[in-house]
Amino acid sequence: MGNSSAVSFPAERNPAGEPSGAELAAGVARRLRRAGLIANATGAIDAFLFLLFLVPISGPTTGRPSTVIAVNAAVGALFLSWTLWFAARWGQREYLARTTWLRAERPATEEERDEVLRYPVTAAGISVAMWVLAALTFTSLNAFLLPARAVAVSCVTLLLAGMTTAAITYLLAERNLRPVTARALASGPPPRPASLGVSARLLVAWTLATGVPVLGIGAVALADIARGEAEGGTVAGATLFLVVLALGVGLLAIVLAARSVAEPLAAVRVAAERVAAGDYSARVEVDDASEVGLLEAGFNRMAAGLEERERLRDLFGRHVGADVARAAMEREVRLGGEEREVAALFVDLVGSTALAARRPPAEVVELLNRFFRAVVETVEAHGGLVNKFQGDAALCVFGAPVERERPAADALAAARRLRARLHAEVPDLDFGIGVSAGTAVAGNVGAERRFEYTVIGDPVNEAARLCDLAKQRSERLLASEAAVRDAGVPEAGQWEVGEPVVLRGRDAATRLATAV
Repeated sequence: MGNSSAVSFPAERNPAGEPSGAELAAGVARRLRRAGLIANATGAIDAFLFLLFLVPISGPTTGRPSTVIAVNAAVGALFLSWTLWFAARWGQREYLARTTWLRAERPATEEERDEVLRYPVTAAGISVAMWVLAALTFTSLNAFLLPARAVAVSCVTLLLAGMTTAAITYLLAERNLRPVTARALASGPPPRPASLGVSARLLVAWTLATGVPVLGIGAVALADIARGEAEGGTVAGATLFLVVLALGVGLLAIVLAARSVAEPLAAVRVAAERVAAGDYSARVEVDDASEVGLLEAGFNRMAAGLEERERLRDLFGRHVGADVARAAMEREVRLGGEEREVAALFVDLVGSTALAARRPPAEVVELLNRFFRAVVETVEAHGGLVNKFQGDAALCVFGAPVERERPAADALAAARRLRARLHAEVPDLDFGIGVSAGTAVAGNVGAERRFEYTVIGDPVNEAARLCDLAKQRSERLLASEAAVRDAGVPEAGQWEVGEPVVLRGRDAATRLATAV
């Protein structure tokens, strides 16, 4: 009456030293076979001991005891051999059908994952089916050899043994299947429990450790009552009363104990789902002084740590830019950089010193915030990064740290949109915008304990100089010919290339481009 069989699959270990899917599947299959043998051996021993004790006291047999024993032994040996083989094939077929994904070295689908998680219940069900068949078989057989009371006792005994076997089968299968379960859950947990929960497992354990033995005692009491002896009947009646009381009180106690564990775990699970959805303020009430209370307190500490981490990540992203923060968290952070094709946009206010002298500080700050809000929103909307604020100026980069297909086109489109927004939203401020493009080095600059992400190269310097020149011209927006050339169509059509100018601090001339 086992529920699995040894299965061999060709397999090799992967380079990391972990077993391959085929190797893991074969190893678990062997352990499940041994678990099935252990479970059914335990059930068979239970049945033998119960019958050995209960049948003789149930009344005389219709034939010689030796004949009864011989017939039952012969039929039992044949039945056990057949059911062990049949149940093993059944369990093997179920196991193989549920681990196809594992042997194929691929993640489990949601349906395959749920099927694997339900396998221990299926294994226990196979055991139950075999033991019910055993009860029917031996009840029919002994109907000709034993009195009615003994037949009833033997039937109840086999059913109790089946309960024992099913409980052990489930617990052993669930334990031995854990390596496969871990692989199945690697793709994500199920939205709802797919196997027995804490309460159900505790009930299974109680049935195995208490329910079946107490029912056996009840069977002895019933046998005594059935014999009709007055003295024995009084004792048997008291015993039967205690059996009913023990079952009732024990079941109530185990249900309450199970709820005392399951309900806090359910609260932690719900709070964990809230955290997974982004609600880092989720907490659970610590209402237990045992390991469960430690779990609740540990969850609260974890949630508080995640909340603080999320707040730091948000602040970090606001200081350095969301893309830089994300890149820093996803990759190893080290000093140095790499060459990238980027575009630089430099924007600076005109007459900021005089502005600060004429207006109150609070009003100046409010104007600057409106100015920089327009800069940040416009640059980020076009896929750029506001790399740094320099007083009343800002350096914006396109193409780093996130690569863009045409960073020059993004920068030029952002510059045109930014000029329009600043004229409309902050008319009290005057400004200049410069755009350049080319090869630069993007990376972390500073020391091991303190550094910043920045872009260094000729495009940055040229954009700053174009910005200075733009503040002196009516357009208030200048770009380099290289930026327009790199932008391609259709953005290049929005610009007109004009005269060459040698910018301050540079040797070569730069052809200026203005927005049409």
